[in-house]
Amino acid sequence: MSDNEKKLHDALFLQLIIQFQTSAMIGMGKLKNPITNNVEVDLDAAKLAIDMIDMLNEKTRGNLTEDEKRFITTVSRDLKLNYIVELDKAQKEKQSSKETPS
Repeated sequence: MSDNEKKLHDALFLQLIIQFQTSAMIGMGKLKNPITNNVEVDLDAAKLAIDMIDMLNEKTRGNLTEDEKRFITTVSRDLKLNYIVELDKAQKEKQSSKETPS
């Protein structure tokens, strides 16, 4: 593989991680959905994107540079922390709606 191909593959790998990160943020309602231009919460979609990042991290173990490992680990950790907050918020809202008589 030439240096140019390696650089391209490195950039594409990082772009893939960023795409999943963005999808997770949209699913958690942290970013507007670019299609609907609305903030929407879909925690299942967010979880899937986070799981995809974790799978890529596992499947590429031993083949990443230190910077790539640090990047994917940081993205995964930050998304998981945000996901827990949003999941807790959703559970509290669900519980609150059950307690409020209609």
